[in-house]
Amino acid sequence: MKTLLSTNLHLPNSNITMRRLIALFFGSLVLGLTMLIGPTPSWAYPFWAQQNYENPREATGKIVCANCHLAKMTTQAEVPQSVGADSVFKAVVKVPYKKDLVELGADGTEVPLQVGAVVMLPDGFKLAPQDRWTEDIKEETQGVFYTQYSEEKDNIILVGPLPGDQNKEIVFPILSPDPSSNPDINFGKYSIHVGGNRGRGQVYPTGEKSNNSIFNASEEGTISSIKPGENGSNIITLKAESGKSFTETIPAGPTLTISVGDKVSAGDPLTNDPNVGGFGQLDAEVVLQSPGRIYGLLAFFASVTIAQILLVLKKKQVEKVQAAEGI
Repeated sequence: MKTLLSTNLHLPNSNITMRRLIALFFGSLVLGLTMLIGPTPSWAYPFWAQQNYENPREATGKIVCANCHLAKMTTQAEVPQSVGADSVFKAVVKVPYKKDLVELGADGTEVPLQVGAVVMLPDGFKLAPQDRWTEDIKEETQGVFYTQYSEEKDNIILVGPLPGDQNKEIVFPILSPDPSSNPDINFGKYSIHVGGNRGRGQVYPTGEKSNNSIFNASEEGTISSIKPGENGSNIITLKAESGKSFTETIPAGPTLTISVGDKVSAGDPLTNDPNVGGFGQLDAEVVLQSPGRIYGLLAFFASVTIAQILLVLKKKQVEKVQAAEGI
């Protein structure tokens, strides 16, 4: 009886503990499924747009980011004129934009503008290992995470998204190849292709418009009704002259520029253009310099200097001879 009583006295605490464990288990399960099934935009970018292509640069020279980020904005890049073999150098990508800009998030709310960049290096060039970063590079790249485009293409480096107000200049630490250990690499001039982006794209890789875009009427008609839809969207009903009705669904975010009773033609805007970002690309060049060429150049400068000195000395000698002969 004493044992039974003792057991009964502990049952309520055991039940409470068990319920907490069950709640914790299911909570963790739901959180894990949410992270896997509903990835955040930062995980989706920029692979979401670029992993559909074996090479992110098309034959025309256009980087595929421009397929989704339709607006154009200036991108700048700074790379050394020449680098030595097996050396670490910095490629700086600048993505300037107006201060304090905010963009539309996927849910239609305003969020801080984010930036990203892609650097396409020549074969053999790649992201420098961290043990070779200088203290300056470590400080300049704090909070920046680099990802290579694919396992086969470690010469294509992606960054983003990053908070735009803190990363208008993105530093890429690059390791140059060594032709002495890689017979496929030669000394000479190489091209670097750079792309810089700020803000979300206007088109998804599936071809659908994002809410960060202007929406237009697909047919001519009169606005007969505007009703709220799911997740903050708006459903616009238009009635054609034939009496046929059709609808346009506007996702949350863009501001409607029409009202009930307005007549619109096919292609007329129904919303404002909420996009404040854009994509830009450019090409840069870097010379993989051979030490032998440097030594040869120094030898050439030395020989020219010596020749000039000897010429001056010879001229002085001739002047002395002429002065002695009274010429």
